[in-house]
Amino acid sequence: MSDWFRQAANGCITLTLHIQPGAKKSEFAGLHGDALKIRLAAPPVDGKANEALIRFIADALGLAKSAVHLKSGQTSRRKVLEILGTSTTTIAGLADR
Repeated sequence: MSDWFRQAANGCITLTLHIQPGAKKSEFAGLHGDALKIRLAAPPVDGKANEALIRFIADALGLAKSAVHLKSGQTSRRKVLEILGTSTTTIAGLADR
């Protein structure tokens, strides 16, 4: 299993992400150390980047936004998300997009 995601006993998957807000477009950008790097078009102002991140991940996985929860990193580039309702195989594929 990769360093940037883990599955808990309750089925929840935790993602470690490195976010680059204010990019030209929202996209996956490969690995950044032990985190998956994501470029977000949203600015890091008033929680807009966090909201865009949740929407971006939910859309990429075909999940409702309510299935994606920002666990930590509200004001940091390094964020930890918890996701319900998907598999580790699907999550692993995000790094290849």
